[in-house]
Amino acid sequence: MKLHNAMWPGLVGKEPGTDHPPISLEHMLELTAAAEVGGSKFDGVDLFIFHPHTDPDASDDAIKAMADQIAAHGLKVGSLVAPVWPGTVGGSAFGSVEDRKNFVLAVEKTCRIAGILNAHGVRQSGIIRVDSAGGVTDWAADPAGNTKLIAETFREAGKVAAAHGERIAAEGEICWGGMHSWKAMLDTLEATGMPETVGFQADLAHTYLYLLGYNAPEAALLKEGYSDEEFWAAYKSMTDALRPWTFDFHVAQNDGTVHGTGSHDKTGRHCPANDPNGKLDIARCSTYWLKDASARGMKHICWDGCMFPNEVLETPDTWQEILKAMIKVDQAI
Repeated sequence: MKLHNAMWPGLVGKEPGTDHPPISLEHMLELTAAAEVGGSKFDGVDLFIFHPHTDPDASDDAIKAMADQIAAHGLKVGSLVAPVWPGTVGGSAFGSVEDRKNFVLAVEKTCRIAGILNAHGVRQSGIIRVDSAGGVTDWAADPAGNTKLIAETFREAGKVAAAHGERIAAEGEICWGGMHSWKAMLDTLEATGMPETVGFQADLAHTYLYLLGYNAPEAALLKEGYSDEEFWAAYKSMTDALRPWTFDFHVAQNDGTVHGTGSHDKTGRHCPANDPNGKLDIARCSTYWLKDASARGMKHICWDGCMFPNEVLETPDTWQEILKAMIKVDQAI
């Protein structure tokens, strides 16, 4: 399995003019390419198709230049994050007609860029990553109706992706309505009904919170103070349900806490791979998701660690520890 690093931690939660401004794509590539453990290095990167890393409307020549830039570091490209959120290109998958058209447009723009990267040769695997782009509180106003709308939007986006030879994977994160619990995520995927084209992106940090029932206590599979035996039984139940839908995988660590605003809009707190407060046996947990991964067309896995301070991201040791964890995952599967 090829080992990729996510570029979006250089953008997510970063604000120009603050102590944590965006980190350029070039610098993220430099940090990724410099990491080495026992002769092993990262094979590639996954990209966020939005400013300032990648203009969703960039010319073909500009995308080819970016491909050359990535290839010059000895790296490939894998999955692409579509800019589906309000304020980027898209809108809520269960919002207004205009919101939903913009959601599909964001996928279409990302597929165009994927095609250019594929033709260049720098991209040979991966999916188009989305989520519902709407909050849990809004979704909860009409769970059945909003799940139906998400499914309709995902189907339209799936048709666009399929026409470009691409697949979509929706990230299971507890802050997104209709995918805020393992059960809601499964309901959304089944309602969409395109198992060959629209699937799931599993992130170790976010799916850990699925077990605990954050934002969906009725779907909790574990109670506070759980034993190891209870954890692995619950983990098997969750992964057995969602693994058949899983097209893409994020290696991550979680310390069991959440952050966000309000009673619903919370999300999992990624933490460093070697964080002493990490709750997950990263390698063992990964094996549950990656069983028969090649049969689902998966050729790479990606590290995801958002919302870290810039000084953490710009420290070489951070990437050494991440690469160590990634290698252990690859050896375990």
